[in-house]
This record gives sequence, structure tokens and C-alpha cells, in this order.
Amino acid sequence: MIHRIKALYDEGRGLSVRAISRELGISRNTVRKYLAQSAEEIVLERAQPRRSRRLDEHRPFIEYLLRRYPKLSAVKVARKLREKVGELEVSDRTLRRYLQQVRERITVAQPRYYEPVLDTVPGVQCQIDPGEVRGIDIGGEARTVYFVVFVLSYSRLMHVAIAFHPIDTETFIAMHDEALRTFGGVPEECVYDQTKMVVIAEQFRELTVNERFHAYASAAGFHVHACRGYDPESKGKVEAGVKYVKRDCLYGERFADEAALRGHVQQWLDEVANVRVHGTTGRQPQALFDAEEAAHLRPYLTPSWLGRPDPAMATRKVDKTGLIAWSANKYSVPMAYQRGQVGVQEDSGQLHIADLETGEIVATHTLAGGKGQTVRNRHHYRDRARQVAELEAWIAQRIGADLGERLCARLRWCDSRIYRDQVVAVSRMLEAEPLPPPEVLERLATTEGLTATRVREFIEASQRAEQRGRDAEPTCADDEPSALSLTAYGQLGQPAGQEVSHEPS
Repeated sequence: MIHRIKALYDEGRGLSVRAISRELGISRNTVRKYLAQSAEEIVLERAQPRRSRRLDEHRPFIEYLLRRYPKLSAVKVARKLREKVGELEVSDRTLRRYLQQVRERITVAQPRYYEPVLDTVPGVQCQIDPGEVRGIDIGGEARTVYFVVFVLSYSRLMHVAIAFHPIDTETFIAMHDEALRTFGGVPEECVYDQTKMVVIAEQFRELTVNERFHAYASAAGFHVHACRGYDPESKGKVEAGVKYVKRDCLYGERFADEAALRGHVQQWLDEVANVRVHGTTGRQPQALFDAEEAAHLRPYLTPSWLGRPDPAMATRKVDKTGLIAWSANKYSVPMAYQRGQVGVQEDSGQLHIADLETGEIVATHTLAGGKGQTVRNRHHYRDRARQVAELEAWIAQRIGADLGERLCARLRWCDSRIYRDQVVAVSRMLEAEPLPPPEVLERLATTEGLTATRVREFIEASQRAEQRGRDAEPTCADDEPSALSLTAYGQLGQPAGQEVSHEPS
């Protein structure tokens, strides 16, 4: 280990202390300690006998845990050790120090295995990655700027496409069209991380791709290559490019408007990013591209079906409540488009919402002023009042206009908030054949605190009485409908046509 440290450092001409620490999986203090010692001091230190410690007998198990689970905390290692051997005769502080020393002397994690990337072939690969910067001063307002960086792997020529709203698939495609037209051609493959605009899902490295984007890539003529999840080093050139745009191009700048920001980005590309001497290639990206890569790009034409989108027409996703977002406000669309997409266009203070398939205008709203407002058209939702009126009319037709009106009035008086549900339930009960006797319905229409549950109980009681050969409870003659009738109990103790004998006990 000591020889490896000194070889990697190479008397200051090799790796830094931090890089050696990361490479060997040991602390920087350990690296500094051995770099500061001469060969004689190291030999002398190693020759001195080291006294044994109480935890040495458990060292193999500790090393096993650290090699298999490098991120285990000292607390958890101690817990696992106690589970295995019982209580330890050392303090927690001693255990933490021992673990620290063990970590310094073993390689607890396999360093990543790197292979050379074949980026020495011009016109083969372009790496692409989106980014965003918040708090950019545009016209005195702090806003978020969204962008996508395109970097040709051979020449390192860069293009940056800008947007002022979150990037969706259509915008992502339009940015590709802009970049490839700027490059003047298309490479063989484009490399992405697993953004939903390219890859919907991955299992066993089998990709489910975004159909819309895949159709564009096929028409444009490049292959889509998606990196493994959470592996930004697979496209390190563009990752560095995103940081470069954030820190060098946009950070600390103020802009009068959106057009000024776009102009600044293009000027930065032309005068800074693409004409600097690149640290890896040692040449200017633009000069290297013109001399060696431009001729190797395949011709590119915007797909005919893509065309040039109308800047006044945009697409919006309809949420589960039938609303779309537009200029910090929300507007309703017919529920048939719930969770779908619609086209949106402003015109003379009106917001027109169109079906993307047919182009038909399906909704029109007056643009709301301010922010955070919700504009609804009741016709876009179910007309509950109309449904209730239809149910009331059906009940009136079923049991008679006067009786039906009084029955519905009792239900509404009980609790108007649940009246619709009550009417729906009662209408279903009255669908059965035959209808309950008129005296039962009359009793219901005059019952205080009537609910659908009580209607059901009255009807079921009437049906049971009829099955037993008894009359349903009649309406009280003294106009007191709430009084209890005891006629059902009149036959208690009377024979019902059967004679029962009992044996003496």
C-alpha cells in the first residue's frame, strides 16, 4: 500500500492526495502521513512489534462486513458484531477508532472499471443533456431558464437550445431540430440519460422508448443510446458542458428580455465556448469541427411531418379535473379530454382550445387577468341539477305528481347537501315491481326526517307484512303520522291455525 501511494504521487508529478485517497479507498490523512515519511522511517515503523488489541480476534468478520457493505456505519457494525459475539469489552469510541484504522488498510469498495471511449472517430456521437438555472434576472424578474446542451464527442463543438417553460417531448424534438440544423448534419448516434422524453422505462437494460421521440430519431436518421440509470459519467462530455453553461454563460448575468438572453447565449457560443482551446483536444472546437468532423456528418433535413410548428399554437396536458394551465391560470376543457392533450392558442383576448387530431375548437375562454385564477365552463362538467330534475320527474311519473313532489320535498328538507344521492337511491327502490301500497307511500311523504334508509325500511316492512298475510301499517286516523300503530301486535297469543302440544316436564 505504501509503495502504491508513493508511486501514484510520483514526487508531485502524479496524482493529488485527494485522487490517491479516492483511488485506494483510504483517508487523505493516511496518504499525507506516508508521503511525509522517508523510506527509512517507514521501514523502522513497520519493523516495530505492534501490541495486540482486543478487537483483533474479530477483525476477519469486521473486514468481511466492510468489504461487502462499504457504507456501513460504525454503529451498525458494532450492532452486528454484538449480535454475533455478544457484549464487547471495549467502549464505543475504541470500536470507532478501530473501524477507522481497518477502513484505511483495506480496499472497502471496488473502484469503477473504466474503458477508453472511442470518441476519436469524427461524426459518430453527440451527447445531449438538459439543465436548468433558477433565479435568472430577466426584465427585473427572477425566472427559471431551461436549456439543452448538445456536444459533438469528437470536436467538442457545442450548441445550447433555450426554453422558458419546462421542456416536454415536443419542445425537446424542436431543440434537436435546431441543433442539427446548426451543426449542418446528423451524427450516427445520440447519447442520453434516462429522461422520460427519451426512455419511458428500463428493465434488464431493455428500454421502453418514448414513441414520439423514437419516430423523430428514426426520421432524422440517428440511433438513440441511453445510459444506465444514475450513471452520469457515461456522458461526461455533456455533463461538463451543462456545468460550463450554468457557471460561465448564465451565472451572474442580467437580461432585458428573453430575446436578449438568447442573443447572449449565441454570442457566448460563438466567441467563448466554441473558440476556446479545449483542455482535452488541445484545439478550438469550431476549428476542429470545420477541419475534420463536418464532412463526416450525414445530411439532415427536418422531417416533413414535423414541419415548423405555429408559434401561436401550443400543447397542454389536461389534468384529472379537466383543467389546463396557461399563463399562470387554469381553464376548463370538456371532460372527454381528461388526462389527454389539447392544442392551445391565444387570439384577441380569447383562449381557444382545440382537438389535436381534428383541429376542432372544443372550448373558448376569455383570458383571465392576474395569476392563480381558475376559469370554468359548467357545460364542460356533468350537469348535476339536470340529473336531479330528471330523477324527480321520473319519481313523479312513477307514483303520481302530487305524491312524488311531497316525497322529494321531504328528502330535500332532511339534508339538501346529500339530496342528489338520496333521490338516486329512492328512484332505484321504486323501480321494483310491484310498487309499495299507496298507504305506505303516503306515510313516507309525511314522515319527519325522511331519508333513503327509512324509505327502504318502510318498504321492506311492508313486504314482510304482506308475506305474513298481514296488512301494512295504515295511516293513523287521528292525523298523527308519527304515532306508532299497535295493530301488528293484536294477534299475539292467538293461534295461527296450528295446534302445538307440549309434553309434561
